[in-house]
Amino acid sequence: MAKVLVVDDERSMREFLEIFLVKKGHEVALAANGKEAIELFTEEEFDLVLTDLRMPEVDGITVLQEVKRLWPDTQVIMVTAFSTTETAIEAMKLGAYDYLAKPFKVNEAGVIVDKALEKRELVLDNLRLKREVAGKFSFENLIGKSEKMQEIYRTIRQIADTRTNVLIGGESGTGKELVARALHYNSSRATQPFVVINCGAIPDNLMESELFGYVKGSFTGAVADKKGLFETASGGSFFLDEIGELSLHLQVKLLRALQERKVKRVGGVSEIDVNVRIIAATNKNLEDEIRKGNFRDDLYFRINVIQITLPSLRERAADIPLLAHHFLTRYSEELGRRIMGFDREAMALMRSYDYPGNVRELENVVQRAVAFEQTEWITARSLPSRLRGPRTERTDPGVIPDPGENFSMDNFVEQVEQKLLTQALFQSSGNVTDAAKRLGISFRAMRYKLSKYGIRKGDFE
Repeated sequence: MAKVLVVDDERSMREFLEIFLVKKGHEVALAANGKEAIELFTEEEFDLVLTDLRMPEVDGITVLQEVKRLWPDTQVIMVTAFSTTETAIEAMKLGAYDYLAKPFKVNEAGVIVDKALEKRELVLDNLRLKREVAGKFSFENLIGKSEKMQEIYRTIRQIADTRTNVLIGGESGTGKELVARALHYNSSRATQPFVVINCGAIPDNLMESELFGYVKGSFTGAVADKKGLFETASGGSFFLDEIGELSLHLQVKLLRALQERKVKRVGGVSEIDVNVRIIAATNKNLEDEIRKGNFRDDLYFRINVIQITLPSLRERAADIPLLAHHFLTRYSEELGRRIMGFDREAMALMRSYDYPGNVRELENVVQRAVAFEQTEWITARSLPSRLRGPRTERTDPGVIPDPGENFSMDNFVEQVEQKLLTQALFQSSGNVTDAAKRLGISFRAMRYKLSKYGIRKGDFE
């Protein structure tokens, strides 16, 4: 059932259209003139407005313009005498869906009304989808309260609505694509395409045509012209994942496209203007790759205008409970399970694990646990054996790693401190005073450290 407003200064036409639309199952409101109509749709939204074109004082064109100003997605059908169809066509240029020329056949009117409402539904579906996607990738939905993540949120806020190229670094599984989408969907480009390509997943001989497109006949199998991803992304953002895997040959072509903001299809002669924001990501150290001769320094400086480096999960272990509960909610809904949370032992095991696969691995752990758990609380037996069994971890206080190029003593000390706090709380069943005594620190120092790392004693009670 749709809400339809009929606007006509002829009572007989209003009543005829009301009977016709009610029989089709719609809710109908009537207005005897344009002024009355504007008062009605100022107060509430209609799916469809059928308005006479010629009316005294406020005509149908004015009604159309006001509808579109207040409710851009409401469909409007103009009702007109045969002599004014030219004006009705002009109205369509102003946003009217179609027109009905009097006298019209009932079947003809029914088809136009149905198609107008179908368009309205498509528009609403599209808006719902865009809002859902934008909400999903809003930076507020990037999970994490640690200082490292707060710094990333601040950066996203500052740079999202610029056309500056961004390079996102970090280990696999840290959420680089999620940050890229957050940058896009919090910018003025949010309604334009967000296009993704994994530079390591496509063979080199196919990558050029994927990026830049091709013209018919340029190679065997090119039976028609094809847009490249640069053209598809024009007006929006182009996410080049694992850009460190791109060959030197293609790096040259990519650099030219970024410098000139033009692309040339494979086999083509003309250049095509593109307006694209580049967001690139890599889990490699590109400066090392430059020194090895595997990556061009001029391309590096072109894409690395602003750099965001995502921390590994072990560097923000305080976010593990927050992330775990987020994934628990998601997969409990998806799998139709009613699971309340994690028991104390399960959470302690999850907090002490090293997660070489980062957030992606934690998500998989939670998804598996939801699928296997038979009670209302996730227990240790539902966790993978690698979390439950003996293991040697980088965060183990008894194992001191060899300092290397990327080693950070501050990070390592924080990891050890977090693990000791977790173990002490686990052993003391969440009693902060007892845990502080076990660690040989004051109650006040214990509370400060728990607050610093976002550790909740409730997870261990």
